[in-house]
Amino acid sequence: MLRNALIPGGAEDAAPAKVGYVVKMYPRFSETFIVTELLQMQQMGVDLEVFSLRAPVDGRFHASLAELRAPVSYLPYAGMRAADVWQTLRDAGDELGDLSTHLPDLLQVDVRDAVQAIHTARACRQRGITHLHAHFASVASTVARLAAAMAGIGYTVTAHAKDIFHESVDREDLRRTIRGATSVITVSDFNLRYLRELLGADADRVCRIYNGIDVRAFNYTEPTDRPPVIAAVGRLVEKKGFGDLIDAAALLRDAGREFRIDLVGAGEWEARLAEQIRDLDLDRHVRMLGALPQSEVIKVVGGAAAFAAPCIVGEDGNRDGLPTVLLEAMALGTPCVATPVTGIPEVIVDDITGLLVPQRDPAALAAALDRLLDDVTLRSSLAKSARDLVETEFDTSRQARSVAAQFPGVRPPATAAGIATTAGKD
Repeated sequence: MLRNALIPGGAEDAAPAKVGYVVKMYPRFSETFIVTELLQMQQMGVDLEVFSLRAPVDGRFHASLAELRAPVSYLPYAGMRAADVWQTLRDAGDELGDLSTHLPDLLQVDVRDAVQAIHTARACRQRGITHLHAHFASVASTVARLAAAMAGIGYTVTAHAKDIFHESVDREDLRRTIRGATSVITVSDFNLRYLRELLGADADRVCRIYNGIDVRAFNYTEPTDRPPVIAAVGRLVEKKGFGDLIDAAALLRDAGREFRIDLVGAGEWEARLAEQIRDLDLDRHVRMLGALPQSEVIKVVGGAAAFAAPCIVGEDGNRDGLPTVLLEAMALGTPCVATPVTGIPEVIVDDITGLLVPQRDPAALAAALDRLLDDVTLRSSLAKSARDLVETEFDTSRQARSVAAQFPGVRPPATAAGIATTAGKD
């Protein structure tokens, strides 16, 4: 039963709203922003269920997962046989009516996605789910779109980065997803402009709502007395720009700077980056710590004198939307150096909330890091301004209210300032 999320208009006899979240994989170690959003929805009293299209493969999980009470359904995917497909169609006939009206759309997608959509639609009917929300405008949104159509409900989508920027994105499928949604969220003003330029009028329903963080979980401390450690966190992939950070480390070493870089993360570039560190004889200056739970990431970042986010636009067009870990570093009081890629300049204002350097420029990156390590007053000034910005614009309670306001039938609880929303903001 829905607890605090109310039907607009206050009709006591209206059916309670229940939202199903559709994600490709739950939980995923690198997608803490989804767990943060779900927990905030739970705190607001939104009735939730999670549909995961793939079983989790990460070996570690964040402790906050234990706080989520919403049931999680893992949809069939691996090892699917033709007999399973036919049985799914037979079982769905009575609950979903004439499936033939949906066959043209189902036949356009991978058969496993179609079967998962049918299972999701049946679950919506059986469990009274009134709305679906997908994170990422890719396979999750495809399944949500098809399932919503079969169940006779609406869906919304949050578009992030790879799902709109990567060269493999099917623009017509993206257009269909956005056109059919009751609302589409994206995580930066840069993304919003990009989608409107790409899709024209079809993107008129897209709004910007930043990813939020639970600011209370990130205790601010002054960066003035911290050792000369530079933290960097993220998946070890091209778009994170960590190769440039290692080149910058060589420049700092050659200039006689005492420092250490703690690089947290795992990914397909791990061997390449390790080889780069060996080739440049940087083993004493750069530590690769692997993937760590959020509690350990907070210790690493919160104890560093600087945080580096040298993001780049990859050769395949892929790029970050707005890295959540950048917000976390700002909340912890760790002054940041980043590049002006996609939404990053919306949070890192040069010389006010952090330092910006051109992408793919290790010399500029090294100079900015050297400046931070050398200037205690600058570190303190940047850190205070950054924390103020995160508290004002990026707290998860504000973000989740704005997202919940996009769900039909859900009215987020008001604060003293009213319901916060960025819907329609350019």
